[in-house]
Amino acid sequence: MSTWILLRGLARESRHWAEVPSQLQAAGLDGDIVCVDLPGCGVHAPVKAPPSVRAMAEFVRADVVSRGLEPPFRIVGLSLGAMVAVAWAQNRSAEIERLVLINTSMRPFSGPSMRLRVGAWPMLVRAAIGWRGRRAAEAAIHALTCERRDRYDTDLAVWIAIYRSAPVTPGNALRQLWAAARFEAAPAAPACPTLVLASRADRLVHPDCSRTLARAWGAAYCEHPWAGHDLPHDDAPWLAEAIHAWAIEVESRTVPS
Repeated sequence: MSTWILLRGLARESRHWAEVPSQLQAAGLDGDIVCVDLPGCGVHAPVKAPPSVRAMAEFVRADVVSRGLEPPFRIVGLSLGAMVAVAWAQNRSAEIERLVLINTSMRPFSGPSMRLRVGAWPMLVRAAIGWRGRRAAEAAIHALTCERRDRYDTDLAVWIAIYRSAPVTPGNALRQLWAAARFEAAPAAPACPTLVLASRADRLVHPDCSRTLARAWGAAYCEHPWAGHDLPHDDAPWLAEAIHAWAIEVESRTVPS
């Protein structure tokens, strides 16, 4: 049975996937689902985040191996987590058999102003200023990354509790941001089937980054019509169904007739 590894993005951790793992199971996704934290986040909050995405990929790989899990793996990565997934797939292609990349960006396919939209800077500054107080930081993150606001107070309460139980240091957040900004993927597509997902209302990363990446790699592409950067938060059922439908379609092409 295959193992699906879920990787979140900048300064976020496994618990921020919220209902996504259960939604993937409900959708009928085949295989085990394992959420893994990046260095500096979640269970690895005390770890000093490395300043490169490739080093993060090696850290995640070592974590997965330490759990007794064996390749090939299937990875669902959001934003920075998707960059880590690409680095892993391009450096150790035999270990990765599926990639799902959500609202991500990378050189050489997109420039700086597309990868981090100019309009996002005020909210990022607000989050940085209120980092340790946390409510202001989480409110800024919510405003920047989420379009669904019907659970706003609950979201903030949950996110603040997550932070207090495993705080991401400002230094680790900056190192992750620096690594993401510098990451450059190999121009050639990963050897495995790849699905690129984007949110049309993403105010952090321009959806053209995903569109361009999908075209360059000949990858499958699907776009959510109204969600923000945190697509797992805004519409977990849609995300789960999109991944499941694609996985079924890929399996149908790879099963011998």
